[in-house]
Amino acid sequence: TADDIEAQFYDALQTGDIGKLMACWADEDHIVCVHPGGPRLIGSASIRAAFEAMFANGTIAARPEQINKVDSLTSAVHNVIERVALITADSKREALVVATNVYQRTAQGWRMVAHHASPGTAAAHAETHDIPQVLH
Repeated sequence: TADDIEAQFYDALQTGDIGKLMACWADEDHIVCVHPGGPRLIGSASIRAAFEAMFANGTIAARPEQINKVDSLTSAVHNVIERVALITADSKREALVVATNVYQRTAQGWRMVAHHASPGTAAAHAETHDIPQVLH
C-alpha cells in the first residue's frame, strides 16, 4: 500500500539504506524530489545522487507526523509534518519540515513518484481547516 511505501521510505532515511530508499520510487523517468531549499531533482539518477550525498553525512532522523491523506484506487497524496532530529557535536535540536509525498499504483505495486519538502516552522505544526462549502 502507499502507507507501506511511506513507512519504508522513512525507515530507509533513518537507517541510511540507499537501496531500500530507491526501491520506494517508481521506475519512471519523471519522478521528482525537492528537498528544503534545494533544486527540483527529476529522475532516479539525480534523486539517488542527492540522497547518497546526504547519507555520506549520516542518516536522516525524520519521523512523519500529522499525516493528511487523499487516496484513490491508483494514487495517493500524503501531506506530513516531518520532525527531523538535528544532532551536532554541541547539541541536539529538532526541525520541522512540511512534506508532500505522492504515490501511484504501478505494475510493481505502490511506488513514490514525488517527494516535495519545504522548511517548516512552529506554525506548520498547527493545523487550520476551512469550513466546508457546499456547491449546488
